[in-house]
Amino acid sequence: MRQVIRGLIVASWVLVVMSADASAATCESLLALKLRDVAITQAQVVPAGLFVLPQGFSSTTGDAPLLRDLPAFCRVAATLKPSRDSHIEIEVWLPIDSWNGKFLAVGNGGWAGRISYAPGGRSLIDGVRRGYATASTDTGHNAPPGQAGGEAHFAIGHPEKLIDLGYRAVHEMTITSKALIAQFYGRAPGLSYWNGCSTGGRQGLVEAQRYPGDFDGIVAGAPANYWTHLHTWDLSVAVPALNNPASLIPRAKLTLLNNAVLATCDASDGVKDGVLNDPPACTFSPATLACRAGDATDCLTAPQLESVARVYASAKTASGQEAFPGKEPGSESTWTPISSEARQPVDVALGSFQVAYSNPDWDWRSFNLDRDMKAVDERLGPVLNAVNPDLDVFKARGGKLILFHGWNDTLISPRNTVNYYSSVVTKMGSSQDSWLRLFMAPGMNHCGGGVGPNTADWLSALERWRESNVAPDRIVATRANEDHTSTTRPLCPYPQVAQYVGTGSTNDAANFACEDR
Repeated sequence: MRQVIRGLIVASWVLVVMSADASAATCESLLALKLRDVAITQAQVVPAGLFVLPQGFSSTTGDAPLLRDLPAFCRVAATLKPSRDSHIEIEVWLPIDSWNGKFLAVGNGGWAGRISYAPGGRSLIDGVRRGYATASTDTGHNAPPGQAGGEAHFAIGHPEKLIDLGYRAVHEMTITSKALIAQFYGRAPGLSYWNGCSTGGRQGLVEAQRYPGDFDGIVAGAPANYWTHLHTWDLSVAVPALNNPASLIPRAKLTLLNNAVLATCDASDGVKDGVLNDPPACTFSPATLACRAGDATDCLTAPQLESVARVYASAKTASGQEAFPGKEPGSESTWTPISSEARQPVDVALGSFQVAYSNPDWDWRSFNLDRDMKAVDERLGPVLNAVNPDLDVFKARGGKLILFHGWNDTLISPRNTVNYYSSVVTKMGSSQDSWLRLFMAPGMNHCGGGVGPNTADWLSALERWRESNVAPDRIVATRANEDHTSTTRPLCPYPQVAQYVGTGSTNDAANFACEDR
């Protein structure tokens, strides 16, 4: 209740700021703007095409990080301190002559700790190119060099910083950004959108659940919304393999496994292309690769088969309750947690237990699923998990939500997003496609990449839906091929899948139809 009251008070105060001066302001004058718990540290005009990425970022080509194709914008930096231990850095980029009248906020990855500058679909640069007043935050801490998103030590002994990461930083950034927009342009944004994947997907769901008035439309890709159970699954797979090195699998054998899966299931959709169209329908048995007479390069040993089984399976408690689902057939070649190159569980997952036990040296080798999942659930779950299926307020405001996930994702199980989508439908009723749709992408890895068509314009689909009431009945995904051609496929609203119509190029989305599974 206190959180709701504070949100109402802050929102009312922002309206006062927004109505106090209906005329547009200069960029430099924003330095003098007084906002509660906000220190504006920079407000300067960036001329068109002359932005240099901050140290640690690179251009999409890997060359000097000088961007020449940006419009002129007002770059505002601010530090937010909603608690005594908060130090939330944000940037808001305000197009000078090309504003589309809307606001866009972009998400983070892992444990965050960096503002999202770099081009790639969900960044300040991408937003301002599209004409949006765009905002990003480091969520309240600066990640050490080389550790962006991976290290959680900042939160040990700092519960307020954990809250900032969990939900407060994005909400406070949104309030501040809207006040800056209103002051700079003399009017509030007409519509507000969120675009994020992974942690950014989790952040989007947090907004829909906790602060349904912040955004009119949300893209939440591959959301890490069941944070504590996701990291429990990570350790339930990695620790047994690392504690018994015979269970680790060389990369070549993971490729062997992947090839065997494709040989069994790839052609079942009528197109043999190295991509499983509907992985849950694949019934491949890893036991067919069992070694018959000792270890060899073309087979899997008994301990290796046990590792494979753990990756495919859901992690379960001692009583048999599912904690988190496993990975899907077709994704095997990138199973790094059980590869022979692994030395410890991934840092992102370790961080949850280090924070829960207030110990940066927590011994992961002693991991016990029931005991340790209980610890992270109790100490981190209320702050970091975003599993509430009741989105009625967001829906009632006219909000639109697009969920997406790649079937080949090896960082977060695709079925986690299916499970969350299903929980919303169960809670709110079977007919929710007027505001909520899920798209599963065959062959796509985590937030993009992978062997299938892996790039899609989710934001444009969301805009059309929210602004023109054109529901996304299919979204075309693209993959750039090495021969400079492209492969396109339609992504269909779950549970539909794209089926080849039988004629025409299988590289052309026009020759596929969305059909029920």
